[in-house]
Amino acid sequence: MSQRVRKAIFPVAGLGTRVLPATKAIPKEMLTVVDRPVLQHAVDEAREAGIEHFVFVTGRNKAVIEDHFDMSYELEDTLQKRGKTKEYAALMADLPKAGATSFTRQQAPLGLGHAVWCARDIIGDEPFAVILPDMITLPGARKSRCIAQCLEAYEQHGGNIIAVEEVPEDETHLYGVVSVKQDFGATFEIGGMVEKPAKGTAPSNLIISGRYVLEPQIFGILESLEKGAGGEIQLTDGMKKLADMQKFFGVRFDGRTCDTGSKLGFLLANVHFALEREDIAPAFKAELKKIAAKL
Repeated sequence: MSQRVRKAIFPVAGLGTRVLPATKAIPKEMLTVVDRPVLQHAVDEAREAGIEHFVFVTGRNKAVIEDHFDMSYELEDTLQKRGKTKEYAALMADLPKAGATSFTRQQAPLGLGHAVWCARDIIGDEPFAVILPDMITLPGARKSRCIAQCLEAYEQHGGNIIAVEEVPEDETHLYGVVSVKQDFGATFEIGGMVEKPAKGTAPSNLIISGRYVLEPQIFGILESLEKGAGGEIQLTDGMKKLADMQKFFGVRFDGRTCDTGSKLGFLLANVHFALEREDIAPAFKAELKKIAAKL
């Protein structure tokens, strides 16, 4: 029986250069989709899936992230005194339990693999999830978000889990791509991985989409891994080495993923998440129809 996954790593040290100048003074993870920071959406997804400990790998000028997941005495006191009970209750519901968050620094921008390695002592010798907060998700037919489907696959198969999504063949060179060894429907055994294959050489159109469940043996591999593409320690390179010793399985996520790290993706995320909100959707749809009529 697989060990239960309790912890998740959130790599949040990036500079957000794709959405400058918005991220000059505000971490990209704290930009809001509707009325919640991008990072809060990712944490919500993890919490819904049963994750208990949230590990943030931060960088310089990211202190506001730590503040967001802490008490705010002045704000809370003001809300209570003004009788804003609904707003106060919402703040308290989002507040993690004492000791449920950990923060560690990635002092240099050495890639996703290095960011994951920086959390090694907090994770310890147990399986863990990795959630890229740029990528936020909405459920599909299975009524669960992406990391929940990954954890379900981990309970079924063990090993290591990678969430994947389909893209057009002519876009595969932009992503990490996996091949299918044995297909089980919603899940499959992964035969291989390649980071940004040359056009026309991808083994499939299934791309790695920002959610992982990994065994702790990855840390030893990342520690001695040579720098790869872009002069960075690539998580995909580490996973390829781990795949020589352990099995990897893919999960075909059936919901929607929004890449908030790009300007277009950020705008689309606001649209899709707003349309899921009962308090906003009716009026928002009406305004969208007015805009569409002028296009």
